Amino acid sequence: MWEFLEGVFFYCYAFGSSLLVIGLSLLFLVFRSMIYPGESAEAEQSEAAQITTQRKQKKKNIIKIYYGTETGTAQTFAQKLYKDLLAVGPSNDVIQKPLCLSGVEVEHLAELVKRFDAESTNLVYIFLVSTHTDGQPPEKASWFCKSMEEHANDFRVPKTYLQNIKYTVFGLGNSDYGDNYNLVGKQLDQNIHELGAIRLVDLGLGNENTAESIHGSLFSDFDEWKNALIAKLMFYDEPRVSLVNKKRFVISSTTHKLSKVEVAKNGHVPNGVKKVPEEQLVESSSEDEETVVVTHGDQNSNKSAGLVDLEDIGTVMSSARKKILAEKSERANGILREMVTPEMRQILTKQGYKIIGSHSGVKLCRWTKAMLRGRGGCYKHTFYGIQSHQCMEATPSLACANKCTFCWRHNSHPVGTEWKWQMDDAEKIVKEGLANHYKMIKEFQGVPGVTKERIDEGLKARHCALSLVGEPIMYPQINKFIRLLHDEQVSTFLVTNAQFPDAIINLSPVTQLYVSVDASTKDSLKKIDRPLFKDFWERFLASLKALRDKGQRTVYRLTLVKSWNMDELENYAKLVDLGNPDFIEIKGVTYCGTSKANKLTMENVPWHEDVVHFSQQLCNMLKNYELACEHEHSNCILLANTRFKVDGEWHTWIDYAKFHTLVQKFYETGDESSFTASDYMVKTPNWAVYGSTERGFDPDETRWKRKNNTKDISGC
Repeated sequence: MWEFLEGVFFYCYAFGSSLLVIGLSLLFLVFRSMIYPGESAEAEQSEAAQITTQRKQKKKNIIKIYYGTETGTAQTFAQKLYKDLLAVGPSNDVIQKPLCLSGVEVEHLAELVKRFDAESTNLVYIFLVSTHTDGQPPEKASWFCKSMEEHANDFRVPKTYLQNIKYTVFGLGNSDYGDNYNLVGKQLDQNIHELGAIRLVDLGLGNENTAESIHGSLFSDFDEWKNALIAKLMFYDEPRVSLVNKKRFVISSTTHKLSKVEVAKNGHVPNGVKKVPEEQLVESSSEDEETVVVTHGDQNSNKSAGLVDLEDIGTVMSSARKKILAEKSERANGILREMVTPEMRQILTKQGYKIIGSHSGVKLCRWTKAMLRGRGGCYKHTFYGIQSHQCMEATPSLACANKCTFCWRHNSHPVGTEWKWQMDDAEKIVKEGLANHYKMIKEFQGVPGVTKERIDEGLKARHCALSLVGEPIMYPQINKFIRLLHDEQVSTFLVTNAQFPDAIINLSPVTQLYVSVDASTKDSLKKIDRPLFKDFWERFLASLKALRDKGQRTVYRLTLVKSWNMDELENYAKLVDLGNPDFIEIKGVTYCGTSKANKLTMENVPWHEDVVHFSQQLCNMLKNYELACEHEHSNCILLANTRFKVDGEWHTWIDYAKFHTLVQKFYETGDESSFTASDYMVKTPNWAVYGSTERGFDPDETRWKRKNNTKDISGC
């Protein structure tokens, strides 16, 4: 018994002694660390030195940037990425200027790998490519994309063909194209990956559709992807976490590690040092970790637009995730975005637009300026008797459902197939539209040739050309908008692209309703208009049929593009029979200057004689239509239905006072059949009739010609 108790006592004594020794040792270490804090700092400094050494040994990046573009946006993004990489990239990296994919072969990419040592070099390929009509690549990138697909599907090509390559792809597209959305970027990314290349960052999808873009616009989508790419390139193959005291430090070419002691001495994070919240980091570890970053240089220095500060690079991916969640929340709660993004607003403003609210705009037409100076009016002055200096060019919707190749706005406007943005009230648009128009008129005071009388007349708008840009009929309050203009005694000339037949049916009377007929066959319309709707041809035909039932003046607007649509006379004649318009305007395409959005050149602009010849041939195929007017300056001819020829004289002009009386009666009764086009027509003056010596130029105006004798391409 005593032996058992003696054993228990011995073990308890030994255990207690051990606890005492451990406690004294811990107490000694605590006091020692308080008295000699430098050793902890030395450990951290050693860690920093180790990281710095590893950074110096980082692999060199050989970065090559390629783009495939149709409108020039992908090229612009490639150049922006190049400049930003030069600004923040490591000094030992080699960054190639962006190259078009037109001259690139897949074999070249693979062969280039053999020239570099994979142990010391990262070969990085960056591709920025847009998706064009029918999900096809841009013309100059077509061969490269096709070749890459063939290599990926060829059993004779090993799946390790591009194994030593790092790559990433950014696609430019529009989700309104459905299954074809960013199809080229997706396929290119997949094909490169199947050949063994390593994705540096995930495929970036830029969405031109602002309502569905994850980050609000194509530009913002690009910036987010670009910042993530830069972050990856900056820290590729580098240690991301320091394990000393379980504290993480972000290291970059403009930052250095800040030791715990430096923070302790100051009692706070010193000037120039940014403390990054843990939840904003790309990677996460223990909850008690924090990040301290110190940045050198002027924090207020000018930087490239969209270029993220290096100390903020770590927040990129987290920010993207937050925006995705926010986007889903917005849609669930019915929160809509603005149609015009800040980038788009900047572009349109630079082009001379006055943006109203979030989706409307006005601009001073060149013919308004010309008539203020007494230099003649536009073709509407000749054909229909408007006073060009009293005409406001506007739109309540900058968005359109087409991306026409000859768009004189260079496709800088939004596109969409339905209204999915914030909406401004019609009263606001009319009020601010007139105010902005009058402001631009006043700015012409003092311009040579401008008289006070013309300025005073210009400050009383009498007409509104709803043909500025976009598709005005998309605006949900279009009928209210039109009535407000009519209440101001402003006539309305509304142009639609024939993709919204129901909207045409429900449209209240306008002074004159236009439908753009840019081609006469399904294939040519698709080629020229590049519509977003899959059933664009059916919508087009339905729109023409809807025009037949409108009681007021209706017009087909044909734009002739030499070598594109001038050989389709018979098909055009069939379309005329379908809609039976009052008038047919036939106009040579307006050359808009250089734009990568289309392939048109001066060779595609027909001479006025070509337009006259086409018009005469079309008349020969039609019943009840004749050449009525011409405006040589605008390269435009008017065909009119013979019901507007009374006693041998043309009556294409409009009695605007009579129209306003008739339309107000309609608003009171709601009976659209209460008046027709013949109720407000008046005689066309002799100088405006086809065959006159004036050829459509008002003799009361002063003809002004350029000194050179080149083809007139100014248009209207």
